[in-house]
Amino acid sequence: MKMFRYVFVLMFSICGMSINAEAPADDFCSLRNRAYNAGEQLTFTVYYAVAGIYVNAGTAIFITPRLDEVPGALLHNMKHNKVLHERVVFMTVVIKDIPWVPFGERIELEPLGRNCYQLKINFGFKNQPDVPRALRLCKSQGIEFNMMETSFFVSREKVIPTPGDGMALWRERLFAAMTRNAGSIVDYFSIPANRVIELGTQVEI
Repeated sequence: MKMFRYVFVLMFSICGMSINAEAPADDFCSLRNRAYNAGEQLTFTVYYAVAGIYVNAGTAIFITPRLDEVPGALLHNMKHNKVLHERVVFMTVVIKDIPWVPFGERIELEPLGRNCYQLKINFGFKNQPDVPRALRLCKSQGIEFNMMETSFFVSREKVIPTPGDGMALWRERLFAAMTRNAGSIVDYFSIPANRVIELGTQVEI
């Protein structure tokens, strides 16, 4: 946990960003965009920050399996898109070895500073892992999520079989095929598909 905080604070220090500070008047702009296919009109505000990073109004939820590391999707989003949302949430979903987890124990929210949070959602193995419903429980802790202003970032890893040390090549290819056929966590967690952004990486085995 401490290592996660150190890496996170160092990353923001290097970028020189101040998420909570108001942007200079000459750097501030409002943009309006229309998604023609859905007929949805989006209004969002961005301002330019130091080191070429734009801070975008809204909430970004980065789904990560570990609580002690910075999600790869966050690093790739900052590297390629040069965008960071106004509010950032690192979300980890845990399926416990009990049938049901009561609503009072469903969420664990920890502020990390600079309008960033670490969120742990607990489900029992007989609970339906409904993430949007669980996010509504955060209202009791002073944080509300508007699904139309919230984007979910998911890291998708593509396994690449490579000859060399390790498993036999046919086993690596079989494992890669099983990985490609694995179900989507977006469907499993009942996350709206139109609110999801997937950023992929290649992993050689």
